[in-house]
Amino acid sequence: MIRISDVKVKVNISEDDLKKKVAGILHVMTNDIVSIAIDKRSIDARKKPDVYYVLRLIVEVTNEKKILSDKRIIKDGNIEAYVEKRYEFPECVNLDRISISTRPVIIGAGPCGLFAAYHLAKFGYNPIIIERGKCVEERTEDVNKFFETGVLDTESNVQFGEGGAGAFSDGKLNTLVKDPLLRSDEVLRIFTECGADPDIRYEAKPHVGTDVLFTVIKNLRKKIEDYGGEFRFNTKVTGFDIKNNKIVGVVTDKGETINTDICILAIGHSARDTFKVLYDLNVSMEPKAFAVGFRVEHPQKMIDYSQYKEASEYLPAAPYKLTHTAESGRGVYTFCMCPGGYVVNASSEEGMLAVNGMSYKKRDGINANSAVIVSVTPDDYPGDGPLAGVEFQRRIEKKAYELGRGNIPQQRFIDFIENRESKSLGHISTEIKGKSTLTNLRQIYSEEINLSFIEGIRAFGHKIKGFDDDDMVMSGVESRTSSPLRIIRNDDFVSNIEGLYPAGEGAGYAGGIMSAAMDGMKVAEKIATLYKP
Repeated sequence: MIRISDVKVKVNISEDDLKKKVAGILHVMTNDIVSIAIDKRSIDARKKPDVYYVLRLIVEVTNEKKILSDKRIIKDGNIEAYVEKRYEFPECVNLDRISISTRPVIIGAGPCGLFAAYHLAKFGYNPIIIERGKCVEERTEDVNKFFETGVLDTESNVQFGEGGAGAFSDGKLNTLVKDPLLRSDEVLRIFTECGADPDIRYEAKPHVGTDVLFTVIKNLRKKIEDYGGEFRFNTKVTGFDIKNNKIVGVVTDKGETINTDICILAIGHSARDTFKVLYDLNVSMEPKAFAVGFRVEHPQKMIDYSQYKEASEYLPAAPYKLTHTAESGRGVYTFCMCPGGYVVNASSEEGMLAVNGMSYKKRDGINANSAVIVSVTPDDYPGDGPLAGVEFQRRIEKKAYELGRGNIPQQRFIDFIENRESKSLGHISTEIKGKSTLTNLRQIYSEEINLSFIEGIRAFGHKIKGFDDDDMVMSGVESRTSSPLRIIRNDDFVSNIEGLYPAGEGAGYAGGIMSAAMDGMKVAEKIATLYKP
């Protein structure tokens, strides 16, 4: 097999034309080409309106050795022999591994917990997965009911339940984590095996889509169960049995203690009550920086035109990623951008309100939305101990709930600038899941954060024309960007309590579906090197 990099083609190129182009690159006849597969695809829109796909291709040809030995063909370094490499779970040969008589317990069925469970189950450890929320089918019904009625189930919502918070946020699968062991490739392979579109394995910015994720998660659960894993939904961990500084059991709200020597904390960034339980048990943790702000909406057609100029029917709804450093020194940036998406009510506690964004697979909604967030540090929420960031989140979510009278509080950008309540929306509509109320969002954050946000939006308006439109719709609050604390772990991924493994986004070691899934895999790998199944 031969890999060809940096192949620039028109976005509407046909299979026949691609075959001709590859034949020209390799100096062969088209009938010498056995197959062509896309290994990576990105969009080059630097010379708008001329927009291209840039491909990395895996090609099978009849005269491979001759091609690879021809220095005239391979001189630029974009053509090379290709040998497929795949992720391998460590087949441990450590004879000193410890025998365990109990099953590992994984708390949380988000991406971190699911991928730790998948690999531990596949290799014989028979893990028990405890999830405070419901299975994805029942959870989806609860979330839709919440959007329609505003009646919140605090244990089954956009934050809690099988699939984690990422299940209702488009299913974006891009990551900047360095990955020499190909864990990300394995995550994508498993996703496609469970029903995701195969294009996620080669798109530069892959996404599954919230509507497809439900099926993928359900199928992943079935695989874990087939391998020997056991799920316990509607079950909340309320305590930990610790003896001689070692975990020996997990206590649930069902009145039972599950004996275990190994517990993976894949609890997610919104498990505030569990953070408190761990803190009271003297599990080492520390506050960390995160970011807060608002979710903003623009017409998707405006974003498409800015990114592509003449939007093409062959191109997907355009994304964007913007950053700015404000005069205050705070970073302002976009996060969790959802092309053709919806703003959703992502609350999980009574009397508090947070928002998120989601897109379906087709990304065919009228609006684009993203979080525009401003960095905050522990200096912004001084308090006694590592839970101060949690209380900071709660304060701003409580204010958002009050301003919206239980609904998503919204405002036009010009009214936010002028510090006045919005009376109506302008030419930009809102696409939301849940009810909304117009108000004055300027009352939620400190003036330094508010002014940094305005400065960032103005700066983004120089990069995307219309981004700082007076009628841009803002929704509050975006407060769950990442965990406000980090549960400290050593090089073996263990906390100060032996056998307790903090992992994923909630523990402060990930920032999205992919990085959380990969962190779960890392912990599973480490457990396999230390313990016999």
